[in-house]
Amino acid sequence: MSEQNHTPEENTGENTDQPIENAGLSQTESTTDSNHGPEALKFRSRIDLSALQEAVDQVRSELSKVIVGQKHMIDMLITALLADGHVLIEGVPGVAKTITAKLLARALTVDFSRIQFTPDLMPSDILGTSVFDLKKSEFEFKKGPVFSNMLLIDEINRAPAKTQAALFEVMEERQITMDGHCYVLEAPFMVLATQNPVEQEGTYRLPEAQLDRFLFKIDVEYPSLEEEIEIITREHQLKETTKTEKITAFLTREQVSTYQKLVNEVLVEPHLLKYIAELITNTRSNAFLYLGASPRASIAILKASKAYAAINGRDFVTPEDIKQVAVPVLQHRIIITPEREMEGVTGKQVIQQIIQAVEVPR
Repeated sequence: MSEQNHTPEENTGENTDQPIENAGLSQTESTTDSNHGPEALKFRSRIDLSALQEAVDQVRSELSKVIVGQKHMIDMLITALLADGHVLIEGVPGVAKTITAKLLARALTVDFSRIQFTPDLMPSDILGTSVFDLKKSEFEFKKGPVFSNMLLIDEINRAPAKTQAALFEVMEERQITMDGHCYVLEAPFMVLATQNPVEQEGTYRLPEAQLDRFLFKIDVEYPSLEEEIEIITREHQLKETTKTEKITAFLTREQVSTYQKLVNEVLVEPHLLKYIAELITNTRSNAFLYLGASPRASIAILKASKAYAAINGRDFVTPEDIKQVAVPVLQHRIIITPEREMEGVTGKQVIQQIIQAVEVPR
């Protein structure tokens, strides 16, 4: 990485309206738009994304009935859902982490379970346990709350290591092995986990192996003044109704699975695959980083960028799609060197510097 002797500057802007790069033009048909001059292009998709986009717009609309702002978090949650990945949501208490996850599940007609992680929680409380049936004179497996389509884990860093380890197999392989039997979970399966980065008492650090299983880590920021006013205004007008009553469930589990398969067909040019690989390998040789990203991160960026392109109406990935998902994919997979951490350097800053240092393919 160039400029290793300088402290990287943080770029926290959420640029979601970037111009489309040249990537993918050879795979699409273009026509001149007379209303906007000869330079304007209209793309004809190879695959029909109209139903997917309509569903995405409806999810956004439903969540916006309750959630004020947080557009980036909502888009990343939808992207993760379509990319068949798990999400770790980090933020201080009261910034709508849990309610957003619950509302997303409410907008889908899927099985939903919620687990409040505590220091005394056991693996069997999550996965289930075998109970002896006196009538049949045999053990019967009682499934735990993990057997659902969407699993919300609140305060995931409050459970000890043995309970954290219970999630390893199910998050990666979508199955549970118990008493010699393998139980495969129904698709889709998504884990939404929340954690508080400030409070340390009674918490446990998440193992790197578990962090690597999350597609995204989303940082939830405080709302702006205008958003804060809108939040308390809505709360004042809520009266006797609850927030979840405003959400209409409309997207079935079969539709979600269909859209996930559709996202897999999104085109990624070979030079963009190389671009993803260069971003990842730069994390392994970066002087600011003690631990770089694994090949699982490369796959995560690939899947996430395809989903992000799809929700924006394109059947091909651009470099801007890759840049948009790079930070949430990588920031929990890297470790800053102790020296740089003492200087206040953050993972997000280093990732942004890597993005700026790696040449964008044209």
